Amino acid sequence: MARPDKAAAVAELTDLFRDSNAAVLTEYRGLTVAQLKKLRKALSGNATYAVVKNTLTAIAAKDAGLEGLDDALKGPSAIAFVSGDPVEAAKGLRDFAKANPALVIKGGVLEGRALTAADVTKLADLESREVLLAKAANVFKASLFQAAYLFTAPAAQAARTVDALRLKLEESTEVAA
Repeated sequence: MARPDKAAAVAELTDLFRDSNAAVLTEYRGLTVAQLKKLRKALSGNATYAVVKNTLTAIAAKDAGLEGLDDALKGPSAIAFVSGDPVEAAKGLRDFAKANPALVIKGGVLEGRALTAADVTKLADLESREVLLAKAANVFKASLFQAAYLFTAPAAQAARTVDALRLKLEESTEVAA
């Protein structure tokens, strides 16, 4: 029979998995409390970072409908539950891991799909959501300008042709006179 405190922990983890759009599993062995505090502060806008028990996390992930985390849940684990931009959270973890090699990214979940450590690194290499949206807007803007040019090109060409005919006609009337 499950103890009430463990059942409550599983329920809390399940809610965190369901409410977040991504979760990144890390190994924190070798980090000091001050370093963990610094990491939590770095992630504060986009994610919450919590040290978890592997067996309870595996149960909570299963209850939340997530699969593929069992391999990453070995050794001391902590999870960054991402509620904001997953790219920014992945960048924060990657940058912290570069400065503190004791932090090891083990994998994660993004919108229900399991991620490997390499996938999290690729996610961190992406540009932020705002930059990607700006680039997409520029592509649409360029397409609109191109379409506008294509629509005005026949009229402009017709105007140049009429003007060339007018000049030719003026030249021929000057030569004849």
